[in-house]
Amino acid sequence: MNTRNDRTKSSGCVKSKTPRGKIPLWIKIAYTAFLAVMVPIYWRDYGPTNFLYLCDAAAFLTLAALWSESPILASVPAVGIVLLQFIWVLDFCIHFAGLKITGISDYMFDPQIPLFARGLSLFHGWLPFLLVYAVWRLGYDRRGLAIWVGLAWVLMLVSYFWMPPSGAVLANPKQPVNINHVFGFSDHAPQSWMPAWAWLLTLILGLPLLIWWPTHLAFGRFFKTASSEKSAQPL
Repeated sequence: MNTRNDRTKSSGCVKSKTPRGKIPLWIKIAYTAFLAVMVPIYWRDYGPTNFLYLCDAAAFLTLAALWSESPILASVPAVGIVLLQFIWVLDFCIHFAGLKITGISDYMFDPQIPLFARGLSLFHGWLPFLLVYAVWRLGYDRRGLAIWVGLAWVLMLVSYFWMPPSGAVLANPKQPVNINHVFGFSDHAPQSWMPAWAWLLTLILGLPLLIWWPTHLAFGRFFKTASSEKSAQPL
């Protein structure tokens, strides 16, 4: 009798120590399937340099965050792209009225880009909502801002010094130019408002101050802070 009770208690103890997943399995599988389709098609149509975009880097971090349920892995892309992607959505929607704000979604209306590839790019519209959900479920790790800023600066510098500028004529016309908009909002010609280096500096300083810092403050205010145990998990 005692042995039976001991087994029951032991079984219950083990069960209580098993953490319940905070992100539903179907979301993890669906997102993984999406990337499994998107990555090879993007590679084929745009080439590997396309993955230097901040949004693509965020997409890969999101995959790791969903499966690991790591607050910091969710916080890094969330603080980095949620507000920017909302701007993309607004720019995309206003195209249907014959207008545009920044032109960052112009490629969605380029007939030279396959329709299916453009359809995959609609992830810009739903990924920010997925990241907000992930941070809501997992908590916000305030270290995410510094990590994202460091990653974004590296990607922007690589895009500026080693990737094709706006208006570049390439053997593959689908290969991205002006990656991360380091030469201006248009892919057809560099911006002419200021010297190229000044535009880059504006991005490097302006994005953290005007986009990422406010997002960081909002997340810290409206979402629970990640527990110390979760925050201490390695990247």
